[in-house]
Amino acid sequence: MYDVIVIGAGPSGATAAEDLARSGFRVAMIDRDGRIKPCGGAIPPRLISDFDIPDAQLIAKVKTARMISPTGRAVDIPIENGFVGMVDRKDFDPFLRARAVTAGAKSLTGTFRKIHRDGDKTFVVYRDKLTGNDVSLQTRLIIGADGARSNVAKAEVPGCEKINYVIAYHEIIEAPAANGTYDPLRCDVIYDGAISPDFYGWVFPHGASCSVGMGTGIDGVDLKKATADLRAAAGLSDCKTLRREGAPIPLRPMDKWDNGRDVVLAGDAAGVVAPSSGEGIYYAMTGGRLAATAASACLKSGRAKDLQLARKLFMAEHKNVFKVLGAMQNAYYRSDDRRERFVSLCHDVDVQRLTFEAYMNKKLVAARPMAHLKIGVKNLAHLTGIVSATRI
Repeated sequence: MYDVIVIGAGPSGATAAEDLARSGFRVAMIDRDGRIKPCGGAIPPRLISDFDIPDAQLIAKVKTARMISPTGRAVDIPIENGFVGMVDRKDFDPFLRARAVTAGAKSLTGTFRKIHRDGDKTFVVYRDKLTGNDVSLQTRLIIGADGARSNVAKAEVPGCEKINYVIAYHEIIEAPAANGTYDPLRCDVIYDGAISPDFYGWVFPHGASCSVGMGTGIDGVDLKKATADLRAAAGLSDCKTLRREGAPIPLRPMDKWDNGRDVVLAGDAAGVVAPSSGEGIYYAMTGGRLAATAASACLKSGRAKDLQLARKLFMAEHKNVFKVLGAMQNAYYRSDDRRERFVSLCHDVDVQRLTFEAYMNKKLVAARPMAHLKIGVKNLAHLTGIVSATRI
């Protein structure tokens, strides 16, 4: 008999399991064997601080972000007074799971099958990796952290079918030495309809390796060809490919995260990937922590409505950021002309500072009203075509 079974043990599920185990609850987490999610691996300082990530997990510390337009124009944005950490999910996820186990959570390897109820008793059924047999475990609550297109969400929480997805694909390659096009301390973000007609491509350094990939929500786009084209443009075609990964990425938080009884969602299963940037690790871990908070409250009070706390607390802090990023994606990702204008806008120092302050601290910066006003005017000028896309 478990207090909570966490289905999915990526950053969100492992964080939830660790927090609950440290609070004295009996917790198990179930995860598939060998799962690695395609991910650029960027984590901001707030994540490193909030979740006590050791320096040994950082395979690179990025000092600059480069925005590249459809015409090849590049804008370098320095990351002032800090850095963006880079992690490799093949190492980062096991680290988080091991930390949860050290805290007291039980780790089980297998595939989630279904949730079964017998009167007021709830059971999770999973296919055990070692034996190949189905195993049934009784639990009081379930956290569904099994990623985008979550099977837990499909079975328990209406509305998941309405979420829009981007399909992300990347290739981890051996990183070349620093040269005229590749910088191991710089993240490149490529806004080019030839690479992605509705999202972006990326080249993110991972120390001895590098993540090169793209995302799109449009059917029929050849992700592997687009990535090959991106590698060619970046001078990375001859680098050895170490692994290839692809997965759906949700771009909007679900309207409901719990079933009003015994299930609450977290991470990609709840849709908490930031629009425009596609950033997910910080929001996944925050969602996992808040799912643990909601589960703890529910277990102590006996009130199923306490499961709603996960979404309420998350949206209270991050709703406005998601709205702004969603509006930016809708405004600028629809055509190459708009993408060109977006990169042109990124030349502005006010845009650079406010964007990265918001990214590093995970909240909108309200301390510079005049800067916000200037950015609003410039944004309107670019969207209406008053300012030429080629003007710097």
